Amino acid sequence: MFILAAVGVVAGFVDAVAGGGGLIALPALLSVGMSPIAALATNKLQGAVGTAVAAYTYWREGLIKFSQLAPAIAATFAGAYLGAVVVKSIDTSLLNSLVPLALIAIAAYFMFAPKLSDADRLARLNIVVFAPLLGFVIGFYDGIFGPGTGSFFTIAFVSLFGLGVVRASANTKMLNFTSNVAALALFIPAGNVVWSAAIAMGIGQMIGGYLGARTGIKYGAKFIKPLVVVVCVVMALRLLWSG
Repeated sequence: MFILAAVGVVAGFVDAVAGGGGLIALPALLSVGMSPIAALATNKLQGAVGTAVAAYTYWREGLIKFSQLAPAIAATFAGAYLGAVVVKSIDTSLLNSLVPLALIAIAAYFMFAPKLSDADRLARLNIVVFAPLLGFVIGFYDGIFGPGTGSFFTIAFVSLFGLGVVRASANTKMLNFTSNVAALALFIPAGNVVWSAAIAMGIGQMIGGYLGARTGIKYGAKFIKPLVVVVCVVMALRLLWSG
């Protein structure tokens, strides 16, 4: 339990800044002998704790506008819940090849786009109108597969809605939390969560999520950009290796 709590701290920190905390947490849960479904459910719960703390920390700094994001929150919940419902009846093997390519493209965008900063830019799309569609699509993806969800949200907030990197990360945490809760609406009644492990990692996630959010707020784009690149590349390589 102590080791899982320590893993939760690291996963929460990484997730709060760049997403991809599940890349650290899920293998740890599998390594202690959990079945894949139990590990996935427990990971969703401990991840929800970390993203909730991170989102609250960003919100306290005025980086999340709920009046603007509320429709996207509702749509993300609906998409993620639907994805979790249908995942048992569809073949997701194709995603093992497509998602790594998308993650590498995101890493390249953050690596080579010179104008990415903490300042907001001119939006290509209206966030109130189009963020719900984005939330539903990415939420559905999170429900059926998951890896890279935070990165997909972040790149959309930056490239489509013109948010600065820190605000994009803040909004990502809110929608990530929503998609985790939607999946848990199925996993918890089904008894899939291993509560002792979830509580231990959740405590670590609270610490890591807070520290990660504070670090992201303090250092901004110069810290978030390279971490996003590293997380995307590592996730892509892991998916290619396991595929």
